[in-house]
Amino acid sequence: MAAAASSLARRAVSCRRLLLSRSFAAAARPAKRVLVPVAAGTEPVEAAATADVLNRAGARVTVATVASAPAGDEGLLVEAAYGVKLVADARVADLEGEDFDLIALPGGMPGSTNLRECKVLERMVKMHAEKGELYGAICAAPAVTLAHWGMLKGLKATCYPSFMEKFTAEVIPVNSRVVVDRNVVTSQGPGTAIEFALALVEQLYDKEKMEEVAGPLYVRPQHGAEYTIEELNSVEWKCSGTPQVLVPVANGSEEIEALNLIDVLRRAGANVTVASVEDTLQIVTRRHKFNLIADMMLDEAAKMEFDLIVMPGGLSGAQKFASTNKLVDLLKKQAGSGKPYGAICASPAHVLEPHGLLKGKKATAFPPMAHLLTDQSLCENRVVIDGNLITSRAPGTATEFALAIVEKLFGREKAVSIAKEFVFM
Repeated sequence: MAAAASSLARRAVSCRRLLLSRSFAAAARPAKRVLVPVAAGTEPVEAAATADVLNRAGARVTVATVASAPAGDEGLLVEAAYGVKLVADARVADLEGEDFDLIALPGGMPGSTNLRECKVLERMVKMHAEKGELYGAICAAPAVTLAHWGMLKGLKATCYPSFMEKFTAEVIPVNSRVVVDRNVVTSQGPGTAIEFALALVEQLYDKEKMEEVAGPLYVRPQHGAEYTIEELNSVEWKCSGTPQVLVPVANGSEEIEALNLIDVLRRAGANVTVASVEDTLQIVTRRHKFNLIADMMLDEAAKMEFDLIVMPGGLSGAQKFASTNKLVDLLKKQAGSGKPYGAICASPAHVLEPHGLLKGKKATAFPPMAHLLTDQSLCENRVVIDGNLITSRAPGTATEFALAIVEKLFGREKAVSIAKEFVFM
């Protein structure tokens, strides 16, 4: 018995040493390096989702502009699609010669064309491919950029559905949301961006890492299916003319959620005002540290009237919202007048609940924070509408959240049209 116990003890010590050695080895390994090039007209949801998800996996992501402007903050400013302004980390021209484990191209037009015309980026991607490294593209970029460079010869690939005919004859087109062929990953559009990014994680790391990253995102259980919402106490969300929407942002806001709101609602025709609750227009988002430029300061926005006020999540961003008296006052005034308001992820639990803005209402929130809601009866739903209130759960429900808002403001037909344009369903 004593000998057996001694053997078990030695085995336990050996296991602990092995686990420690693996832990130290993992800590010693350099992070995977990922390049996400961007340009004027880049689709912001695709860029943000790619950077966000890969960052969650532990990669060191660099968002770099292909613009040839001088260095400095002004030279790094990128006018992405749908009026989204962001500040890149670097310029592609300054990164030539550096090694990356993955180069992933977002789409959008004319963003994909602007990426294609960057000779430095073309050289970098071709050299990267020659070394057998992983690369990918989404939306218009597989056809407009990679195929044009001859980077998809003999490979199966997909792209934005209306661009499939632009593939060169050497490409084997596949009508699928995500296609992996050898060391290339391609995908179809903003509505497939998280799937694309997760496929990149799996190829860059492994399936276990992909599943680890996917869990907290709460991605859709059925990709491409028609979205559904849970609605109670249905009321018409009235607007006099073009819907005026306020999207506040803060340091620590979740970029996938913020950009889905901005992108989808602007596609639908809403006038979206992005307002910073910080001391500057430039805010640093939660995951990748995206530098997003707001349209105006909250003080200026507070002088305006809005048909809807809706907040992205991100814990530190939500906490900043909750402590910003001017924003809380705007939300209380909005709710008190029966006008629509909403929040996703951490914001229902950390902004709406503590300020009494969920009283008598059904809501959902980020699952690990759902216990903070007084009424948790509908927390399993991805999107919940109760009268003039709309809430949602996580980055993986952000598109459904935005589409549900479009449906309330413009009607189901418009929302379905945007969902198809987004390649969401």
